Amino acid sequence: MTDETARPDTGGATISTAPRQGDGPDDAAVERALRAGLAEFDLAPEDEALLSADGVVGGDETPQGPLPVVAVVGRPNVGKSSLVNRILRRREAVVEDVPGVTRDRVSYEGEWAGRRFTVVDTGGWEADATGIHLRVAEQAEIAIDLADVVMFVVDATVGATDDDEAVVRLLRRAGKPVVLVANKVDDQRGEADAAVLWNLGLGQPWPVSALHGRGSGDALDAVLEVLPTVSASGAYAQGGPRRVALIGRPNVGKSSLLNRLAGENRVVVDNVAGTTRDPVDELIELGGKTWRFVDTAGIRRRVHQSRGADFYASLRTQTALEKAEVAVVLVDASEPIAEQDVRVIQQVIDAGRALVIAYNKWDTLDEERRHFLEREIERDLVQVPWAPRANVSARTGRHMDRLVPAIETALESWDTRVPTGRLNAFFGEIVASHPHPVRGGKQPRILFATQASTRPPRFVIFASGFIEAGYRRFLERRLREQFGFEGTPIEVSVRVREKRRR
Repeated sequence: MTDETARPDTGGATISTAPRQGDGPDDAAVERALRAGLAEFDLAPEDEALLSADGVVGGDETPQGPLPVVAVVGRPNVGKSSLVNRILRRREAVVEDVPGVTRDRVSYEGEWAGRRFTVVDTGGWEADATGIHLRVAEQAEIAIDLADVVMFVVDATVGATDDDEAVVRLLRRAGKPVVLVANKVDDQRGEADAAVLWNLGLGQPWPVSALHGRGSGDALDAVLEVLPTVSASGAYAQGGPRRVALIGRPNVGKSSLLNRLAGENRVVVDNVAGTTRDPVDELIELGGKTWRFVDTAGIRRRVHQSRGADFYASLRTQTALEKAEVAVVLVDASEPIAEQDVRVIQQVIDAGRALVIAYNKWDTLDEERRHFLEREIERDLVQVPWAPRANVSARTGRHMDRLVPAIETALESWDTRVPTGRLNAFFGEIVASHPHPVRGGKQPRILFATQASTRPPRFVIFASGFIEAGYRRFLERRLREQFGFEGTPIEVSVRVREKRRR
């Protein structure tokens, strides 16, 4: 809880105004009486604005049609992610001067000359790939199948390699429009290197420097000439479904869980920690609803301690969390709960997102490990007893059906608004039975309380004096006992106001 001013509610989805207990005439009378009593106290303009606002409700997001899709493909380290960043005009895709940084197909929304489209960054395609590199190549092939136009990126300074020739054969089989991009042409001297790529038989090579932006506009103009108005596949449709972020430390099974839920190998999975670098979106049907799940890079350490690609991956994980509505934090149940697990959970709370904790790899646990895990939860996760829990196995699919009820419970609590009359009647009962301790001969009174916003629920208490941290925690605990709030952090701030001087 904090003493800072609560933010007004500007949320997107409809706010639940139905109280969990009745808001009867007695509650309304209590509210009127307490509001009238506030007239004796000095109130700031923001106090007046908060008190006059009566639960402003934002409208639902309007789902958008499927934007046309442009897939950026090529062999490793030709500058695909740099080109994606150039198209987006911001550093969104993870870039580092080593091959194999991008591993999944990752979609972003781009715009050029007034046309909006989805850009899909892919991992490097190699003809003789094995292990994790084979799965990266498979994701690139799926991206081609789902695209409306393909930007095929070749390193002009190296020229066409055997792998480039293999990509050409793949593109011809796919039958999609192709714009050939000759990257790393940083000045006019490289134009001749680009011209050699006519030999690939894909039409005009467009000389581009993704690093400096040279020629990128001409290449995008060529894309727009063959780009349809809407996507034929609709695989990257935006908006609508509730957004769920899968987060956790590296190698706890986030990508495996997403693949299990999607029913396909949507993201690259490997035993090597840190396989995922970019957030990966996927629309998934679960429990009769469509959800937008986002797989994220594992949170290794604090962002400022990360380096290179891990640093930018950490930033993108934080951004994905900010865009999500609920976070499913995966914890490896087969290992002791780590400090990183606790820090990830705290990151969700700090972001104000609904929270579900999923204990993965449950199929590997014996009775002894389950006993010790319960003790670890009681000791290390004592600050989140309100978070719904699901014991799952991404490998076997065990208890996947328990995720949706947990997510729905957390989101319902995240959206809940308590009527002002009921809230003040509740605080009146609490203060009457458990008044604030007297300190220095003074006993602060709770004058009035209101819920300033939802997502997460934020409450503001007007008081005649300072309320101790221990009593605030007591009030928060009783709020949860009375109104539920299972799966959501709640914030309670206190505004101390003095009586007007006559």
